[in-house]
Amino acid sequence: MKFEPLHLLRHYVLVLSASLVISALHYFFAPQKPYVVSLVYSLCIGSCNWAVIDLGRFVVGVDPKTQWPRGWRGPALVAGGIVLGYLTGTALADAWFGWSSWEGQSAQQLRASLLVTLVAGVVISGYFYLQGKGQVLQKSMEEAQHQATEAQLRLLLTQLEPHMLFNTLANLRALVGIDPDRAQQMLDHLIAYLRATLTASRSTEHSLQAEFDRLRDYLELMVVRMGPRLSYQLDLPQDLAQAAIPPLLLQALVENSIRHGLEPKVEGGHIRISAWVEQGAVGQPPQLSVTVQDSGVGLTASPAPALQERGRGFGLTQVRERLRTLYGPEAQLHLAPADPGPGTTVQLRFRLHTLTPTDHPTAPSAAHV
Repeated sequence: MKFEPLHLLRHYVLVLSASLVISALHYFFAPQKPYVVSLVYSLCIGSCNWAVIDLGRFVVGVDPKTQWPRGWRGPALVAGGIVLGYLTGTALADAWFGWSSWEGQSAQQLRASLLVTLVAGVVISGYFYLQGKGQVLQKSMEEAQHQATEAQLRLLLTQLEPHMLFNTLANLRALVGIDPDRAQQMLDHLIAYLRATLTASRSTEHSLQAEFDRLRDYLELMVVRMGPRLSYQLDLPQDLAQAAIPPLLLQALVENSIRHGLEPKVEGGHIRISAWVEQGAVGQPPQLSVTVQDSGVGLTASPAPALQERGRGFGLTQVRERLRTLYGPEAQLHLAPADPGPGTTVQLRFRLHTLTPTDHPTAPSAAHV
């Protein structure tokens, strides 16, 4: 068991509090004796009990599941600690006042005093046992919840990767018969994109710089397919390059913008992805805000089925699930018409935290095509 001074100090403060209560009760039922006598004896006996029992666990050895000695050693430690603590604490208090309790008290008073020590020691030791066991169970639950969260995030990500890949391959297949040269360029971009993406997507979070780099790769693929009908802009402040974000989180939003916003528009349009920090309310942590804005047909111009799919389809559903799983209910996704229009804006807002900077070179903070 790891020696934790703060944890032991909390136990000792609790023991001292119980000793004060016992001394007050003793004085209430026997006011003929000065309160200081009851106070000193209670504090000495309680402190000795704590020292023998709580510190004795490190000598006897504990069960990691309960933070208490296994089997018969636990009750034996409590019983021995109560007896030894009572004798030692009484001797210390006797030395303080300069008399002997064994000579100045009747057998009935000694039995009552020992009984009070026994009950208090058992109750407090039982509380410490249950508290330790509860802390271990709490840690186990938190670890299980963390593992479940990671498993759910990986499941969501494995659903998203084939979805993106199938869409890209379908576009590539259509382009092969129309323009083989552009299809070759698209295939080269796809190979480079997959090489960089499949490794990065094994973690639950990566840097915002890496996410923007993957978006640039993907948008280059779409530029090959759509030609001058597609332009894009990536705006990433340098101080947010190492902000954490789930891998491929923005991928589905960009796909939505192209599929439902730009492709239905004859002249195509522009996509802009931006990131900035929003300061929270007083006492609240700052929020990372990321928007994907397109100049496509917009929400009001979309047919009803397309509008419904864009608001609750695969892409946005995946983004919402991943945000909620990783950041909790405070994470937000907001879908609205672009301002100024036409077009659509999707804004994500979630807790900001920064990853440890890596040694690989960073890409420029903005790209224009």
